[in-house]
Amino acid sequence: MSELPTLPVTFRPGRTRAVLLTAAVAIFVVITVVAMLLKQLGPGERLSFVVTAALLAGVLVLLARPKVVADESGVTVVNLTHKRHLEWAEILQVTLRPGDPWVFLNLSDGTSLPALGIQPGIAQQRAIADARALRALVEARSTAHPETPQG
Repeated sequence: MSELPTLPVTFRPGRTRAVLLTAAVAIFVVITVVAMLLKQLGPGERLSFVVTAALLAGVLVLLARPKVVADESGVTVVNLTHKRHLEWAEILQVTLRPGDPWVFLNLSDGTSLPALGIQPGIAQQRAIADARALRALVEARSTAHPETPQG
């Protein structure tokens, strides 16, 4: 088994996040500058351009939000609009199969939770390494019973 990361550790799609945040700023700036340079626009129309730019940038910032934070108490999964804290014992398995868009956490209640903070989109090798590190942490820290889940 590989060496465990030091806690706390945060996993997030760094390159994807950088692209999204850069695009958010660029879109906001370009649309706002265009709105100010168009002489035929009235104040209300300019404001609508700026509000539209802010909404577009806001969506991109929301897409850049996902992360997975592992600390002594467990794992916190932050997805687009939801945040959920899991105790170590609640996580039975960490999976990232070929073709999966992100990591899935199989939980003791029989459900599966997507963890968008580890996704192989732009940086596949990084996502695989992060998934392995999270899997190793779960295996080392889980106090769940070693019974195989039914189903």
